[in-house]
Amino acid sequence: YPAAEELGYEVLLTTNLSGRPESVPVNALLSHRCGSLVLLAPASGTDYLTTLAAEVPVVVVGPRLPAETLQGAANLASVRTDDFKGAADAIRYLVSLGHMNILHVDGGDGSGSPERRRAYREAMDAHGLGDRIDVIAGAHTEEAGAAAARELLARPALPTAVLASNDRCALGLLDVLTRAGVDVPGDVSLVGFDDSRLSDYPRIDLTTVHQDAPGLARHAVRLAVEMLEQRCAGPKEVVLEAELVVRGTSAAPRL
Repeated sequence: YPAAEELGYEVLLTTNLSGRPESVPVNALLSHRCGSLVLLAPASGTDYLTTLAAEVPVVVVGPRLPAETLQGAANLASVRTDDFKGAADAIRYLVSLGHMNILHVDGGDGSGSPERRRAYREAMDAHGLGDRIDVIAGAHTEEAGAAAARELLARPALPTAVLASNDRCALGLLDVLTRAGVDVPGDVSLVGFDDSRLSDYPRIDLTTVHQDAPGLARHAVRLAVEMLEQRCAGPKEVVLEAELVVRGTSAAPRL
C-alpha cells in the first residue's frame, strides 16, 4: 500500500483459496478494471501468465520465471529473492559450524522451492557431502514441518541440522521436535527461510534467511506502474539479495 500510494495509485486486494483456480480472484480484479496485476507466488503455469499479460500488465512476485517467458511477453515482469544463494549460504554456514548430516525439508511446489532445493543439493556436493544428501518432501506450511519432524523422530538417528523450506515449515518442525524432548540447537540445528515476524520472537529465535519484503513490494509496484504507463525501459526481472540471520536455533554439533 505505501509503495502504491507514493506513486499515486490505489491497491485493490484479494486472495485465493486452496482448491480454487487462481483465475477466479484474477477475474474478479479485472472486473474492477484494475490497470495492472501483482501476483504473489502464483501457482499457475507460464502459459496462463503469458496469456494474462497479453490482456493487462502482470508482475509476478516470488517464483523464478524462465528467461524466455519474460522475453516473450512484453507486459510480464518478475520480482524475486535470490533463493539459490540464500539456501546455499545457509548450507555453507552449517558446514562451517561442523555439520555434515544436514537434511532439507522440501517446499514442494511452493514459491522459491525449486531454487532452494537445487541450492541444497549443489551446496552439499560442493562441500563433499553429496553422499549425505537427504530430502524430505514437504510444503511451506506448519503442518508439513510437523509431519517432517514426526518422520525424523521415527528414524534410528536424527540429522544434526535441518534446512526447512521456509519459516512456517521450520515452526512446525520446532514445535514437534521440542515437544518430543529434542534440544534445538543442542541435538538438531534448525534454519528457516523468509525471516517472518515470528522468527525473531524471543521464544522462537529462529536462524533464517532474510527476504527484503518492503523491497519486493516497492519493485513490484514500480514495475506494475511503469508497464501500465508504457515507460518500462529497464530490466523486467529484479532479483534481491537474501541475507542469513543467525539466531538461537543453530549451533555447532555435539561431539
